[in-house]
Amino acid sequence: MAPQRSQRKDTRPRIGLALSGGAARGMAHVGVLRAFEEHSIPIDMIAGTSAGALVGGVYAAGLSIDEIEELGRSLHWRDVGRTTISRLGIQSNARMEKLLRARLPVTRFEDLRIPFAAVATDLNSGEPVVLSGEGDLAFAIRASCCVPGWYIPVADAQGRQLVDGGLVANIPVSYARDLGADLVIAVDVNAEGAKFLGAPHSIIGILLQTTMVVQRTAAIYQLGTADIVVRPRVGHIRWDEMARADELMSAGYDAAIETIDEIRVLLANQSKPTSRWYQLRRYRRRVDAPRL
Repeated sequence: MAPQRSQRKDTRPRIGLALSGGAARGMAHVGVLRAFEEHSIPIDMIAGTSAGALVGGVYAAGLSIDEIEELGRSLHWRDVGRTTISRLGIQSNARMEKLLRARLPVTRFEDLRIPFAAVATDLNSGEPVVLSGEGDLAFAIRASCCVPGWYIPVADAQGRQLVDGGLVANIPVSYARDLGADLVIAVDVNAEGAKFLGAPHSIIGILLQTTMVVQRTAAIYQLGTADIVVRPRVGHIRWDEMARADELMSAGYDAAIETIDEIRVLLANQSKPTSRWYQLRRYRRRVDAPRL
């Protein structure tokens, strides 16, 4: 699908957010968005994985920060999944799609106020599936949040079985670049890992913690390609603790505030995009250009 691009008349770099997966910890992304809004940090496009796709998608669709906070405080696991009889998973997360259709002002990628991409994983090929540009937003978010082993894989129109995008790109920096971002701010809600936690208290907690441990090695590389990284201090909160939404959002806000000056310096010094990634992209285009 062709990527969306924001329409701009100024010459500042285009800023993209790459929002990580992290289950309940993803509520920290809401605090990050609030901090950026309050300090007039422009967001031109968003790429999100799993919980990052949920928060980024509803924001791109037009929900205000207050509305997203209210949604986060009221959300429970039973609101997004229900137990079902299947050999492929314990629950279906169809309830998440239904909830989104009821709450979002728009549910098509074509109608979003901010270009957005949700990352899922093709369970059969192991390849990333980037949902963007056109199509059903609620379905895309549901697919990106489909924790394998817990939720039944989601089938798309091509017959692919889609599961959580965190398996292949938990920090979707490259997909924010593909949307047209010159500078990418990555938000990693798993930066502190689980070092402050005891054993998980539920089956889904075990699955989530196992998944996050596996993802950490790939995340190190993905974070290295971002221009700025926001690291909310939420290592003391388990990935299944939805009831701690206020604490998570506060942690995201505080972590984002710490990066505001750095972001402003980058914007002030770059009337045209000059990030390391941009320079490398320009070099590659020159090398790969056809010779006459």
